[in-house]
Amino acid sequence: MYDIQKRAQSLQTELNRALDRIGFADLSNQLAELNKQCQAPDFWQDNLRAQEIVKKQAKLEKRVSPWLSLQKSLQDIIEFSAMGDESLQTDLKNQLKSVEDNFQTLKDDLKFSGLYDERDAILTIYAGTGGTDAQDWAQMLMRMYVRWAEKNRYEVKTIDESAGDEAGIKSATLEISGDFVYGKLKGEHGVHRLVRLSPYNADNLRQTSFAKVDVLPKIDQPEEIEIDDKDLRIDVYRSGGHGGQSVNTTDSAVRVTHIPTGITVAIQNERSQLQNKAAAMTIIRSRLAQLQLEQHAEKISEIKGPNEQATWGNQIRSYVLHPYKQVKDLRTKYETSDPETVLDGGLDPFINAYLEYNLDQ
Repeated sequence: MYDIQKRAQSLQTELNRALDRIGFADLSNQLAELNKQCQAPDFWQDNLRAQEIVKKQAKLEKRVSPWLSLQKSLQDIIEFSAMGDESLQTDLKNQLKSVEDNFQTLKDDLKFSGLYDERDAILTIYAGTGGTDAQDWAQMLMRMYVRWAEKNRYEVKTIDESAGDEAGIKSATLEISGDFVYGKLKGEHGVHRLVRLSPYNADNLRQTSFAKVDVLPKIDQPEEIEIDDKDLRIDVYRSGGHGGQSVNTTDSAVRVTHIPTGITVAIQNERSQLQNKAAAMTIIRSRLAQLQLEQHAEKISEIKGPNEQATWGNQIRSYVLHPYKQVKDLRTKYETSDPETVLDGGLDPFINAYLEYNLDQ
């Protein structure tokens, strides 16, 4: 029985460290607060808000419950093993083995211990150096992330898209929704480099192109990131491009600028000015949240503008289609000689390698 008790106590120490890492106490408090709100008599008077709360409650419950169950099972084993009843030894040994196995499975949760890791993600792709090739490369990346999301059964919504001059896109913003999407995609943030024979070059020469990928946690509740109205400049203008008659003939496009940081977001995809403004404000809040994390700022007022030069210099991955085939992550050193699979959405090995790498930092 001593061996069982010793193993259980050692596992309890490891479990406590894991619970601290994921902020289990805070998660439990958040869940308790949501449960309290759901029990309020007037809860369903604001139907849209109630649906959002129920959605958050279910998401938190799904995350908290397995850890809570594991914690209780381990405490029971420790208590019964302390009794010294030899007749319970076989049962306790089997129960402990089950708890140990469950803990190993739950340890994947430790990869998502960041403040916003459980959130949906707002992913923006910008064509960089390389002209038409870079714009085509940006569109290839957009397709890669859409295919990855589809393979994982995540929901994808195009918030904004700017077509390239001859081919591809100048930029595109996607909202990808699902469990831990931001936690999985945050490692994609940075510059992506493509080397290939250019289809847009008359001599079919080798071309190097760049595109930047921004990944933000979706912050859609104003109270989460409070912004002073006087810090915003909102411009309304006429939408251009595709979108139907009502889009093209009304001043529905919106450009929102956060004056202290210089962050600017322009949205014209939605049909109404209010929808475009709401989408722009979500991205503004999300960018401020990301900058707050990066700059370790306690308050929004302390945040400086984004350092674009440093971001563009942050090359994270190379995709080589000629003279050989290789995709290599420059941080984790993970690589594959099958770029076609990666560009068709096969990103999970790179995502998992980054999560393991990040866990050790």
